Amino acid sequence: MKNPEKLTLKEEEVMSVLWKLEKAFVKEIVSELQGKNHYNTISTIVRQLEEKGFVSYTSFGKSHQYYPIIERETYSATVMDQNSNRFFEGSYKSMVSFFAQQEKITEKDLEDILELIKNKS
Repeated sequence: MKNPEKLTLKEEEVMSVLWKLEKAFVKEIVSELQGKNHYNTISTIVRQLEEKGFVSYTSFGKSHQYYPIIERETYSATVMDQNSNRFFEGSYKSMVSFFAQQEKITEKDLEDILELIKNKS
């Protein structure tokens, strides 16, 4: 499977709901989203996600129950790779260093990451 394309923030928001619920009708997605979201707007976004290959559906008469066909982890890995390449020349070391300098990651977090790396080997 090719890498999925980047989604808009609103598309990511809708996908987060679908990943959480695993399958949903548009009205269920609307009710899960925070703020004012018009049914027709969310319906359009879901159809765009279908066109992009992120969701599929099961028909129930004229209604469609949507479900994700791209896993959250697959999409997350793609976005992290894109951001690493875009902002850190593909260096995860530079990315972790950036977060450490911004105080977004603690020494304990880094120790936990090192432990994960050691246990993978």
